[in-house]
Parts: sequence; structure tokens; C-alpha cells
Amino acid sequence: MDIDLADLDFWRRPLKERHEAFARLRQADLPVFFPEKKVPLLRSGTGFYALVRHADVVEASRNAKVFSSEPAVTNPEPPGWVKHVFGESMVNMDDPRHARLRRIVSRAFSPKMLQGLQADIEKACARIVDDVIAKGPGDFVSQVAARLPIHVICDMMGIPESMRAKVHEHVDASTAYSGVRPSLLQSARLAGKNVVALLALQRMVIQLGHERVAEPGKDLVSALVTANPDGEKLTDKELGSFFALLLVAGNETARNTMAHGIKLLTDHPAQRELLMSDFDGHVNGAIEEMVRHVSPIIQFRRTVTEDYALRGLELKKGDRVVLFYGSANRDEEVFPDADAFDITRDTKPHVGFGGPGPHFCLGANLARQEMRTMFRELLTRLPDIRSVGEPELLVSNFDNSVRSQSFTF
Repeated sequence: MDIDLADLDFWRRPLKERHEAFARLRQADLPVFFPEKKVPLLRSGTGFYALVRHADVVEASRNAKVFSSEPAVTNPEPPGWVKHVFGESMVNMDDPRHARLRRIVSRAFSPKMLQGLQADIEKACARIVDDVIAKGPGDFVSQVAARLPIHVICDMMGIPESMRAKVHEHVDASTAYSGVRPSLLQSARLAGKNVVALLALQRMVIQLGHERVAEPGKDLVSALVTANPDGEKLTDKELGSFFALLLVAGNETARNTMAHGIKLLTDHPAQRELLMSDFDGHVNGAIEEMVRHVSPIIQFRRTVTEDYALRGLELKKGDRVVLFYGSANRDEEVFPDADAFDITRDTKPHVGFGGPGPHFCLGANLARQEMRTMFRELLTRLPDIRSVGEPELLVSNFDNSVRSQSFTF
């Protein structure tokens, strides 16, 4: 096949071409192996098997004992010094370490916590649309999609307003570093910006954590640095790693889906009309179909811990596999007419928030809540809002990010 998922050139192709390539890969009898080239500044493996069918992604997600998240889920794998400087992210851990951190941070996403956030999310959405109306149409990403998730996360964590512009700046620097790497010079520049950004975010929240230990508030940082009923709390480094994860994962899922979503609603006027005819009746289906269609996080990597047979493929201990969520979400065996955008579709098996198992996205319900509220505000106050032209996409094999999307109303 003229397909190389380990090559940056593949991820420069238009989305339609990439979807067609994955459709061809899904027809292969066995998962295809892709050798990896040496990547500057990063630890290189020997290559990976691409899991592109829905059933394979689900099987690997459920069996975390065999398909390990350690040493890292990103592809290519970062160098070993990263975890010593920044601490280990919970996405790069297996149980019992992963389970401990998940127990501590899960309080941020309890139904009670999310219910308490709703009024603030509604106010934020209203303020964002107020600003759009006052300024006029321009870039949907910077004016709408990028603003809401960061605002909500900063509010949850208790980040002061004076620090939020810097948070935006640091998150953008981290996003630019995701996925496949370009030339050595560009890699070095991106790596430098990424290190500075992550260190700044960590220092910011660790300092805030020290203040909350001395004087606790009602924000999430206070909850995470004080012991839960089991006597567990986050260390400084764990708090910093969690904040970075929350900002990147929590921001990108909602941001990417909303940015792609406005174009989906524009390109499919019948689906848009159906949604607006009964918003409450169709919004949940619309959000799930957007997440399936978009797959905001493209893939995660797993390392095989023991010999294992997957759909006739004999995997060996130490082999790498990559779970391609976007491909699984277009598997024709699970989603008939998979390329179509249909808000009435049964999307329950989609893996847009990750596959089932211990690493399913903790913030999925928060992302859903943000998107429901924002689209309600937009379509109520700006019923004619629509995208203009094609989006500018980030070149990445990890983050299905929209850099900019023109819109009007």
C-alpha cells in the first residue's frame, strides 16, 4: 500500500484522502506494521502495528494488562528525561498507579461537581457570544471554540483571571508540539517552546497548590492538595502533571469537536435543521455524532506486555500497537454509511473519548456539557451562524486540531 502512517507526509494529506487510506487498511486481513524512522530529539521504536478496526481498538482498550500504557502513549515516544522533569502523566501509567491517581482526580468530574459548573458554563457561553456579536464574525476557533474549555478548566482549578492569557499561550505551544515531528531545526524549536510552556504551567499550579494548602478554597486545586477520605492527595509534581493533562486533553476534545462541528452543521443543512427543530430532543445525539465523526484525538499507543494473539496476528512481548480512534469510528461493520453525518445514528459504541476500559476519558461528560451549552447559545442567538471555506488543520498524527475556521452569521 502507498500508505505510511509513520510519515509526516501522510498527515499532510486532505482528510478525505486519509479516511480513504484507513478504509483500505481496514480491509487488510491483519493489522499492518509500519516501521518508524529515527525522529530527532525523541526515542524511536522499531515501528508499530496499526489497529484500525473498531473491534481491535476495543479489545486492546479493555485489556490494559496486555496492552500497556507504559512507558508512554504518544507516538513517537518522548525521551526518558521528560518524566523526570515534568512527572508522569496518568495517561502513561498502568494500575495500580493509574488507579490511585484516577481515584483522586475523579472528584473533579462527579455529577455533583458538573452540576455545580452548569451556571458558570452558561455565563461563559453567553459572554463569548456577546463578544462575537460585538466584534463580528472572523475565526471560530479563537473567538469561540478555544475560549470555552480553557475558561471552564481555569475556573475549576481556581486560576486567577490575571494568569489566564498566559495559560492560553502555553497550551497553544504544547499543542503545536503534538504528533509527528518535522525537521531537526523545527523539532528543536517546538521542543524548546513546549518545555518552557509545560514548566510554566507546572510552576503556576504548584504555587497555587501551596497557597491552597495554607488557605483552602472551594476550587479543584484545594480538593486535590488536601487528602480525600482514603488519605490520598496529589504531590506537587502530580498536581503539575494533572493540570497539564487537563489543559491539553480537556481543552482539545471540546475545542476540536466544536470547531469541526460548526462545519459539519454547515455542510449538512438537513441535519442542522433537524437539530434546531427539536434541540433538546436531538442535541445529545448531535454531540455524540460530532465526536464520532471528528475523533478529536487521533490515536494512542500501547506496548504489548506478553505474547498475545489478536485477530490472527501473533504479537510478541515488547511490540507496539497504535489505536487509531478515527479509523475505528468509521468502521463500516459498526457504523453503516460511516462517512455520513447523521445525528440520529446510534453512536453508543464510538471511541471518540477513547476505548472502553481504565483509560476512558474522565472528562467526557464535562466536554459534552460544554458543547451542549455552547451550541444551544450559538444556535439560539445566532441561528444563521455557519462556517466559511475549509478549516486550516494542524499537521499532526495525534491531535485532530483546527487551527482556524472562518465563519459568518
